[in-house]
Amino acid sequence: MLRRIASVLGAAVLGAAVISGPATPAAAAVTPSLTATIALNNCSASLVRYPTSLDTDRAMMLTNGHCYEGGMPANGVVLQNKTSTRSGTLLSSSGSSLGTVRADTLLYATMTGTDVSLYRLTTTFAALKSSYGVTALTITNTHPVDGSSMFIPSGYWKRTWNCSINGFVATLKEDQWTWRDSIRYNTGCNTIHGTSGSPIVEVSTGKVIGINNTGNDNGGLCTLNNPCEVDANGTKRAYQGQSYGQEVYWFTTCLNASNQITLTISGCLLTKPA
Repeated sequence: MLRRIASVLGAAVLGAAVISGPATPAAAAVTPSLTATIALNNCSASLVRYPTSLDTDRAMMLTNGHCYEGGMPANGVVLQNKTSTRSGTLLSSSGSSLGTVRADTLLYATMTGTDVSLYRLTTTFAALKSSYGVTALTITNTHPVDGSSMFIPSGYWKRTWNCSINGFVATLKEDQWTWRDSIRYNTGCNTIHGTSGSPIVEVSTGKVIGINNTGNDNGGLCTLNNPCEVDANGTKRAYQGQSYGQEVYWFTTCLNASNQITLTISGCLLTKPA
């Protein structure tokens, strides 16, 4: 996982991260920036909405399951609708602090099948737009496409990584956790500790197509901070320096008419409680 913060590592690689230019908020192709990112105390996050969200709805904050303030959920654990006071700093396109956003509810979190935490904030999308001029990023409702150009903006480091998708991993395993249909990044897209929870934004649409969650630190096989790819025959392979993300369109397969996550909906892809 990419949550742990190592000061020596951070100092060594900060200069290698790509610093993005000014934002151009648009529904079409976007310039990589830190727009709508959120800095947490130990991870990155983003201000997000569903494709069907209304401006009057409560805003939402997306990060990894392993960034949950209660600790990393064990394999098989699914958390829903839990009271939360998680807060973060909302950033501008250039990374300056705009203000504090605070959650009141953890809507969903797990590290089984995927690695996500989604929070409901105490204020609406419209209120945040009025106060800070920030429009939430939209979670895609379709599967990401191999080869797509994307960028990964980290609220924690206030930096972006410009990358592309290099296929999908049917089974990705790290320590006790197993993830499905994970996004594999191109060689050289080496996200670092602290980038956990950063959105993966598709350049052509500006939509969130995934969430950054892990990378293989030292070539270990299926150990903590060393995820491995497992093929259909059960063969495990690890690639030092390889980074991965998880898909987020799964959320849109589980929404009822009121935009509430309902895991019993037919076709819902999110992990259900054991």
